[in-house]
Amino acid sequence: MVRRVGGVLREVTAIRYVTPLREGGSLPGVVETDDLGTYVVKFRGAGQGPRALVAEVIAGELARRLGLPMPELARVELDPVVARAEPDEEVQELIKASAGGNLGMDFLPGSLGYDPVAHPVDAALASRIIAFDAFVENVDRSWRNPNLLIWHGRLWLIDHGATLYFHHNWARAEQVVHRPYRWDDHVLRPYASGLATEGPALAARITPELLAEVIDLVPQEWLENGDRAAYLSHLSRRAERPEAWLP
Repeated sequence: MVRRVGGVLREVTAIRYVTPLREGGSLPGVVETDDLGTYVVKFRGAGQGPRALVAEVIAGELARRLGLPMPELARVELDPVVARAEPDEEVQELIKASAGGNLGMDFLPGSLGYDPVAHPVDAALASRIIAFDAFVENVDRSWRNPNLLIWHGRLWLIDHGATLYFHHNWARAEQVVHRPYRWDDHVLRPYASGLATEGPALAARITPELLAEVIDLVPQEWLENGDRAAYLSHLSRRAERPEAWLP
């Protein structure tokens, strides 16, 4: 059965653990769910903890509302029994530690990892992605690890668990609200010739109302020490001064 949580975030239930994806440091896995879908699931019990899932929801759903290509996200309810046939003890322990709600991203079968040489990107799209990454402080879109996929000839954004890293130190968050974005090794920099116009245009669309909408999608049990109001205050104040963080 498919339900709705916190507005429009889908909630599905895992019915079969398919395989781990060992490319990711958090050991995500491919999971089949009761809506007949297949998701790449990031587990709450992984080393990064629930804050990585919070960042995935806020950044990913913000990207979607800004018109960027982002696979659908869902809250995946997990009973560890679904992985009872998995032989890897590390995976078994991770899933046991992740009973309950986890974060799923729609699986894109047959997708290819992004290659900046083989896959040139439209200047406007590249510029908007860099402006978005600058706002959420995405440190994980470099040529070493682009976190971009090519699927059906289209570029897709994935993996935003490393964004919003101010929430790993709330005591210092006040000091970094307007921190500049370091984009020297951003994988799309060579294509972002439209940043001077596309950047401010995208930044102008990041309103407190939009931020509240995406923050509201985060399941309460993932929020730990930072509440919704703290995220909204920090990000709204950052949005007020795009000249501080836009490259």
